[in-house]
Amino acid sequence: MISGFYDQADEGGRLRRSRHGQLEYCTTMAYIHRYAAPGSKILEVGAGTGRYSIALAKEGMDVNAVELVESNLRVLEENSKGLTNIRACQGDATDLSRFADGQFDVTLHLGPMYHLYDADEVNQAINEAIRVTKPGGVLLFAFLSVFGIMYANYFQGNWAMGQEENFTPDYRVKHFKEQLFTGYDVTEFEGLFADKPVEWITTAATDGMLEAIEKRRDFSVSDEEFKAIAAWHLAFAEKRELLGSANHLLYICRKRA
Repeated sequence: MISGFYDQADEGGRLRRSRHGQLEYCTTMAYIHRYAAPGSKILEVGAGTGRYSIALAKEGMDVNAVELVESNLRVLEENSKGLTNIRACQGDATDLSRFADGQFDVTLHLGPMYHLYDADEVNQAINEAIRVTKPGGVLLFAFLSVFGIMYANYFQGNWAMGQEENFTPDYRVKHFKEQLFTGYDVTEFEGLFADKPVEWITTAATDGMLEAIEKRRDFSVSDEEFKAIAAWHLAFAEKRELLGSANHLLYICRKRA
């Protein structure tokens, strides 16, 4: 199901074409640059078509990119031709056994958590990412807000369906394979790391409410306005009271030495 979706979707194009995708990309890159410098050893798990991995390789970082979906991997390999400091392979976030312990300065997990539903698989993916990161290294996990999913997708006369898909009758968050994309309460996601050998740095929204707002017919943002929006958003990206309204978020932590 996941491969079928991404075979039809243009994930790399989404980050270029839509204003919410552009905001997600520039905000995520701003946080990556806080912890990764030229020459850093980077692992991106769930690299998609390579939008982040290729950009980071071009900046001089040593990049390994792991992607599950074959069609995405083919695009990544084609677009990274000529770059000697990026290596791409097909792989699953729950099994990074091809990589040794403590190998990477920064580990990026920018997609797999959208599609992991079973608690054991979620736990395994987190453990594997931590394992391959150096002590003192930084990990960035992207995840979806279940409330952001509702705001962005279920105000078109389908709210009841969205509520049934994402919440139990007593309003607890649901995670099951048929969702395709699964969302979290922010504190629920942070709680996944409570017993892990990491120290929480921050949780940040990468796109705010822009995805929901962009669907309005009167939506209009010039390039100049977008620069102002991006700067404003980055200034408030970690505001706790705003996190749940975003669709895409980052949980950022440091592996204990």
